Amino acid sequence: MELWEKIKKYESLHIVFWLIKDSCWMFEAKLLGVLMIIPTLSIAAYIIYITRKTTDLFLNLAVLFWICANSFWMYSEFFNNGAYKLLASIPFGLGFIFVGIFYYKLLFNKEESSLKKE
Repeated sequence: MELWEKIKKYESLHIVFWLIKDSCWMFEAKLLGVLMIIPTLSIAAYIIYITRKTTDLFLNLAVLFWICANSFWMYSEFFNNGAYKLLASIPFGLGFIFVGIFYYKLLFNKEESSLKKE
């Protein structure tokens, strides 16, 4: 199976788990919401493993940290009345850093490839 097809298969499943997790958050289904963190993070980690040798690794790391932040925020609202939800800004911030790295590498590789053409 081609890498792109493999990634798409797992991303599609990942979206389903993520939607279930966030729906549980909205409906305050605490147990299922917390349980859905496991498959959502697991698939995100597997997608990172699959893309470890590509530039997409950095976008996938951003998604992983986004899910971590989102999950922590949900957990905080469920069990601590949101008292610690601002700590979710740490993984959100790391996600932004990885997005920045992705676009930096995209720009750098584009410049590098144009230098090779000259």
